[in-house]
Amino acid sequence: MDFELSEEQRMVREMVREFAQKEIAPRAAEVDRTEEFPAENIRKMAELGLMGLPYPEEYGGGGGDYLSYAIAVEEIAYACGSTALIYAAHVSLGCGPIYYFGTEAQKRKWLPHLCSGQGLAAFGLTEPEAGSDAGATRTTAVRDGDFYILNGSKMWITSGAIADVVTCTAKTDPAAGTRGISCFLVEKGTPGFIPGKNEPKMGLKGSVTSALSFENCRVPAENLLGQEGEGYKQMLITLDGGRISIGAMAVGLAQAALDEAKRYAQQRVQFGRPIAEFQAIQWMLADMATEIEAARLMVYRAAAMKDAGLRFTKEAAMAKLFASEVAERAAFKAIQIHGGYGYSREYPVERIYRDQRLCSIGEGTSEIQRLVIARHLLDRR
Repeated sequence: MDFELSEEQRMVREMVREFAQKEIAPRAAEVDRTEEFPAENIRKMAELGLMGLPYPEEYGGGGGDYLSYAIAVEEIAYACGSTALIYAAHVSLGCGPIYYFGTEAQKRKWLPHLCSGQGLAAFGLTEPEAGSDAGATRTTAVRDGDFYILNGSKMWITSGAIADVVTCTAKTDPAAGTRGISCFLVEKGTPGFIPGKNEPKMGLKGSVTSALSFENCRVPAENLLGQEGEGYKQMLITLDGGRISIGAMAVGLAQAALDEAKRYAQQRVQFGRPIAEFQAIQWMLADMATEIEAARLMVYRAAAMKDAGLRFTKEAAMAKLFASEVAERAAFKAIQIHGGYGYSREYPVERIYRDQRLCSIGEGTSEIQRLVIARHLLDRR
């Protein structure tokens, strides 16, 4: 087995790391404090060709592989969780359905615009009554000539209020259960498409998280993704890729927590010597480093399996589950090592702790990941 990155992947890591530390990290605390959308970060990432990194050049993408994209998410998350979430949601959840399920006309219309970073894409799945139970979608889509009429609502949609296009799930055949769910591309400004409030959040405050409403929203029939009834399958496939990116984001945040804790432990003097010399601190750092490295390898393996065209649903769920819970433990220990200072917003670990918390929720909670894994183990898919 070869655990080494390719030369191209190493170049991506070095390029994104240098950019993120120079351009993104210095503004991370301010983005969190002001809850301001980091538009300048996104603009500069677009200039570097990151906004469509894993998609073919013929559609305006960077022509990279999914592992390179996961590495980019990790490096951006290390610098700023908010920017990483915006990036991950745009690339995997926003652009992914269009690339994997869209017609050639849909790809040509949207992907060059989105991959260039001229606009953002979003994924409208979660509803007030359909979170982990995504099959309980209540939004409906009724065919009316050359249009579908959408009615319903979505919530917790990353970049939903500012995206140029949102892939939304809706029931075209309410009696067919999950086989009656379809996906539609809903463009910003479509009559009846109403962005709602942006949620006040615990962390990742620079990312816009929106409620969306559809009130007799007329969507052209040509905006249907694939065929009627394929939406649930499309959603699950999209989430598989999204889980890799959330796992990568968790790894980046966990690594940032470890590095901050290590730095502080080497500087903080108690009882006449740096606290890094105490065994209790050393063991916490050792556990953090070991778990983070294991999480990183799991995320990279899932991404490599996706690149190889192998089935990776179980591996993506495992990577996301483990990495997100590692990030929780790493952030907890980082604050513990900082003591009272870790509870202060003057130190980055306080922000990291709040930012990482979403990783165990978004793209399926830890409990849902365990269900996915168990069903594959027991062959009860």
